[in-house]
Amino acid sequence: MSSESIAEERGGRRKIRRWSEVDMRAVAPFVALALLLVLGALSSDRFLTLGNLLNVLTQSAFVAIIAVGATFVITAGGLDLSVGSMVAFVASLVILFLNTGLIANPILFLMVAVMMSIVAGALCGFANGLIITKGRIEPFIATLGTMGVFRGLTTWLSQGGSISLNSTDLQTISRPVYFGNVLTIPVPIIIIFVVAGIGAFLLFRTGYGRHVAAVGSNEDVARYSGISVSRVRIITYVLQGLCVSIAVVLYVPRLGSTTAMTGIMWELQAITAVIIGGTALTGGVGRIWGSICGAFILEIVGNIMILSNYASEYLISAIQGAIIIIAMLVQRSLIRKS
Repeated sequence: MSSESIAEERGGRRKIRRWSEVDMRAVAPFVALALLLVLGALSSDRFLTLGNLLNVLTQSAFVAIIAVGATFVITAGGLDLSVGSMVAFVASLVILFLNTGLIANPILFLMVAVMMSIVAGALCGFANGLIITKGRIEPFIATLGTMGVFRGLTTWLSQGGSISLNSTDLQTISRPVYFGNVLTIPVPIIIIFVVAGIGAFLLFRTGYGRHVAAVGSNEDVARYSGISVSRVRIITYVLQGLCVSIAVVLYVPRLGSTTAMTGIMWELQAITAVIIGGTALTGGVGRIWGSICGAFILEIVGNIMILSNYASEYLISAIQGAIIIIAMLVQRSLIRKS
């Protein structure tokens, strides 16, 4: 066999190995989800009931939707620690606006409140992106700072207490947004898949999505290729803010009130869901459907802990923290092999 044939064969083997590793990262979250379903079925007879599974998926809606935005941010090489406090801040603004009673028509009033939520979330995300790109501050530090700002503003707006929706009519009309069903499927589950579908289309089927991956892979190469790195990154944070807004639209009908503790630790859960889903924390590789699967996994883990006696439900946060560490170790091992 000639030296050229040997080199070609070795190159082919390396390519096959790289593709198998990529496929494994893509498939692993869904394999883990299937194994969790089996574990849940073995741990409790109530786990695989339709009511319990729909309830689990519904409760995962907030983190799943936020994780879609986080996938864009992390794929571009960024990070957002402010999403939980952003939820509290935007929800507080929406409830305070609804309590003004400025519009007599309740349906029109709610529609305006939804638009307000979208604008407020987009502006918060834009502020994060602007601070990071124009201020040249590391995403970790910048969003850690805005996390404190949003949480502090929420505390100020609520005067250290809670902000509750006063109108029972608005509460009644808005309840189907979270508690309603379409052909027996809860509305939040439908919204999860609609948001994920739009996110997957943007990330995988548009030029902007390719730019996001390029910026996350190598910022300098992307810049030399004519990509506006700052614009791409700012838009990822705006998309994150929009996903937070959608989560707020679901959150307000569910509880109808906010406090300074609203959304606490949601940033950890969203990042964990994204990492479990196969998105590289170092950037360059994003998996929208993997992030959705990761959010489902986190909620199912909590549900299994509640239904069984394997571990105390008070350890959920500790287990979620352990999961993100394990996911990062697995990613590191795959990167080294490649």
